[in-house]
Amino acid sequence: MAMTFMDFEKPLEALYEQLEKLREVGEKGELDVTQMMRELESKIKAKRKEIYTGLSGWQKVQLSRHPERPYTLYYVTTICKKFIELHGDRYAGDDHAIVGGLANLDGQTVMIIGHQKGVNTKMRQYRNFGMANPEGYRKALRLMKMAERFGFPVVTLIDTPGAFPGLEAEQRGQAEAIARNLFEMAQLRVPILCYVIGEGASGGALGIGLGDRVFMLEYTWYSVISPESCSSILWHSWDYKEQAAEALKLDADHMLEFGLIDGIIKEPLGGAHNGPEEMAKSLKKHIKAELEKLNPMDPDQRIIERIDKYSKMGHYRELPPAPANGK
Repeated sequence: MAMTFMDFEKPLEALYEQLEKLREVGEKGELDVTQMMRELESKIKAKRKEIYTGLSGWQKVQLSRHPERPYTLYYVTTICKKFIELHGDRYAGDDHAIVGGLANLDGQTVMIIGHQKGVNTKMRQYRNFGMANPEGYRKALRLMKMAERFGFPVVTLIDTPGAFPGLEAEQRGQAEAIARNLFEMAQLRVPILCYVIGEGASGGALGIGLGDRVFMLEYTWYSVISPESCSSILWHSWDYKEQAAEALKLDADHMLEFGLIDGIIKEPLGGAHNGPEEMAKSLKKHIKAELEKLNPMDPDQRIIERIDKYSKMGHYRELPPAPANGK
């Protein structure tokens, strides 16, 4: 199976090529290469650890976009015994960039909602590359309100380069749909858990990202703007995307330091795509542990704490009142 390597993983690519050649020699039976393969595998593991120690912000952005990285539907079908997808916003249509439905999580019914990018070119086009239209956010809200009606917790999986910026989306009320979701999620009477599993860009992420607890996988990012868009605004070119990524401080470590998320879930060495089953098990364990804490809480108290959580974000300074004479 062909593997995809990022720019900074080129040393790994060369080692894997050597490993594949050794494997071919062994299969032809020309000589015993078992020991050499073990040594090469150990070298690959050491090199991977070296590369993944101290990744830059831009490198983490690249990893969050890895084409083999697990998406929402992979996690849902892996960690849940049963999943019934629900469609449509009951206003305009069904948005394929956001999927959602009822799931059985080891006997507990939850409403899972998340962005879905698509696993190949055809499916990426079908899913609009994970960029939701207003119908997607209205579908998500409909499912959240259904969950509230029946007392089911809500779990959202965030992975989007942003809400779809097309003219048609704006005409159908993109900003209003996202704002409405924020307003309603702040007051939802059931627990809400949010996980950034890939890209967390701007309002596209926030539209399903307001919750009692918000977590990020280790190699993901969460920001008001992508590094490329930031670079194009500040420098009128995409060439400064690496500097922009560092300046935005968009990785999980910085988000936790700023108090914008509640924790980081460690990924397998090399990223979630190097151990998708292991990553799914970790995510499942984390969701169940957090729900055990949130489920017993009084809904009114949970809402108060949720609103307080977001009210405390950011820094501000109050200026003294201006003198009566205006000087």
